[in-house]
Amino acid sequence: MKTMIITFITALLLVSCIRENTATEDLMEMAPENATLKYSGNFMQGPYGNNVNGKAEIYQKDGAYTLVFNDGFTISNGPDLYVYVSKEEQPSQFVSLGKLKSVNGGQAYTFTSPVNFDEYKYAVVHCQQYNHLFSYALLEKL
Repeated sequence: MKTMIITFITALLLVSCIRENTATEDLMEMAPENATLKYSGNFMQGPYGNNVNGKAEIYQKDGAYTLVFNDGFTISNGPDLYVYVSKEEQPSQFVSLGKLKSVNGGQAYTFTSPVNFDEYKYAVVHCQQYNHLFSYALLEKL
């Protein structure tokens, strides 16, 4: 009986980051008009993400920064997916930009406070609830 309970709980935890609960429509968000592209990187597949494509780009306009996922962005769905900029691929020191808006297409996230992009050089999609890395992009200065 104890083995059955442990097996059930393990199966439940493994499936938990596979459930879909992030929007799937393309929001077609873009960088602010006349913004300057400062950093860019291609998304790479993390241990829990599948079908990862697209770019992460940092734009600047009038002293404000925006992280943009291009219209080619796609990633597998999961629960509690958040967008971070992080000091490393697997985020332990990061700035949260909020929940992932969609698993497909263009979307933009505005920074509410200044960030040093020489230190915070990764854009990350991360399952916050289970601490699972879905994808990351190394943001290189242009």
